[in-house]
Amino acid sequence: MSSWETRRMGKFTLRFKPYTLEMRHVFTVASFSRTTTPVVLTELEYDGIIGYGEASMPPYLGESQESVTKFLSQLDLSGFDSPFQTAEILGYVDQIAAKNTAAKAAVDIALHDLLGKIMNQPFYKIWGLNPDLIPPTSYTIGIDSEDMVRKKVMEADQFKILKVKLGLDTDKMIIETIRSVTDVPLCADVNQGWKNKEEALEMAHWLHERNVVFLEQPMPKEMIDENAWLTAHSPIPTIADEGCQRLLDVPKLQGVYTGINIKLMKCTGMREAKQMAELARSLDMKVMLGCMTETSCAISAAAHLAPLVDWADLDGALLIGNDIYDGMRVEDGQCILPNRPGIGIIKKK
Repeated sequence: MSSWETRRMGKFTLRFKPYTLEMRHVFTVASFSRTTTPVVLTELEYDGIIGYGEASMPPYLGESQESVTKFLSQLDLSGFDSPFQTAEILGYVDQIAAKNTAAKAAVDIALHDLLGKIMNQPFYKIWGLNPDLIPPTSYTIGIDSEDMVRKKVMEADQFKILKVKLGLDTDKMIIETIRSVTDVPLCADVNQGWKNKEEALEMAHWLHERNVVFLEQPMPKEMIDENAWLTAHSPIPTIADEGCQRLLDVPKLQGVYTGINIKLMKCTGMREAKQMAELARSLDMKVMLGCMTETSCAISAAAHLAPLVDWADLDGALLIGNDIYDGMRVEDGQCILPNRPGIGIIKKK
């Protein structure tokens, strides 16, 4: 494992280093397969207290360990006296360079963890949220052979809802294989895999009959009119994922989708994610909270927002075999936040 790069900036010290997550199974969606995910771990120190953060970069998002470390190397927090200047600090981080949302999230998460530790409170308490309201998390079944789908479903028997990757010509086989093993509710993530609105609607009805509760990103994000037509006619809700990145996207999606999928790595972290959830709610849209393949650091950070949402998909740390943090855990499909300050994680021994 590589060593930490350290930047001292006035009262703040930022440390970061690359790390590679190893998947428990080959992870396949409509457009690619992978066995690893590159991440960059961060630590933000102030007055001897350290907050932890993380950037996760699935290759399709356009960020890499090199781009994240380059971005973090450009930061200079010496102009700030206190981590409680949260809006100013994160505003500064956001304007350093366009995009780079995972790199920005790594700073945001570490800053929130730091603040919670200074206040000696878990962040959900600082936000006034009730962890008992966190919906059960789904567990993701990637595209695979009939035998492997059956094996994965049987391994996931504690979960009250499963997320199924679709978007290829094996869609019906996958659903029927799952239904031969379990009758738990499913959510279908098509990852832009369907290209025809009439066929998408036909599939929506077929899936509805098999207790699929929503469709995530059924068609390419550029097909705005087609997605809006599908949303208007579909018997189940549609959720924007690739079609929804940041706060400014949300108002434009009202009527195009039923709801949005918020991910910290897409939206620069916890602060903007909370704003997105509240804005979507005000527009009477559904809210899903998702994740990338991540350690318990970013997953735990997201879980502090989960009382605000309709659906949680926070299984990213369960899909890897080399998590280096202990944080949010899943018991009988339910997210359990530790009673620790900040985002609630500690390094494993």
